[in-house]
Amino acid sequence: MRQNPVFDAPGDDEAGRDDEIRRLIRENPWVTLVSNTSAGLVASHYPVVLDEHAPGVSILSHVGRPDDRLHELGEHEVLVVVQGPHGYISPGWYGANPEVPTWNFVVAHLHGVPEILPAAENLGVLASLVDHFEDRMPEPRRMNGTLENAEYAARISAGTVGFRLTATRIDAKFKLSQNRPAETVDRILHELSEGENYANPALAAEMRRVHPRPTP
Repeated sequence: MRQNPVFDAPGDDEAGRDDEIRRLIRENPWVTLVSNTSAGLVASHYPVVLDEHAPGVSILSHVGRPDDRLHELGEHEVLVVVQGPHGYISPGWYGANPEVPTWNFVVAHLHGVPEILPAAENLGVLASLVDHFEDRMPEPRRMNGTLENAEYAARISAGTVGFRLTATRIDAKFKLSQNRPAETVDRILHELSEGENYANPALAAEMRRVHPRPTP
């Protein structure tokens, strides 16, 4: 497994890096699935959840039919793109002249061959997806919350194909102004946190992970 140092944890251990990848997925569960098929490149977009009990980095999701056939799912390696927070960085925030704008971002590319799930396990994954996103609602609507809901979900799940993808290779990259002096980073953090034009608190939070600031 190859990973970019962006996700290095104290001690530079693989478990720490995997933890950072999993955090990125939990916080950014809408992914792009890309397959290089016999008919050419195919891309789709789906929500995912982590397989919390699997070693390494493993995600669970589903595709709607006929995306399973379009992707030739399970027949070859696919690429899953996890896009973290990203946004525009104005040259006016650098305090230097001349300068050019840039774009800060965090991204992880997961490579692996999807494992197609049997119908019963797929149904469980669908329920986990619903629970994952409904948990924060004041009155969560569970897929299996009522007998009527459960029967309806069982019927429509036939139109989906569940899969598990355990990453055999991960390419993780970031650009978070890590090459800038502290005073410039502070200006960028201020604009992203409180600015009027390009406020982006999620991106500011990612920057603080690599530019920790002392607590006032």
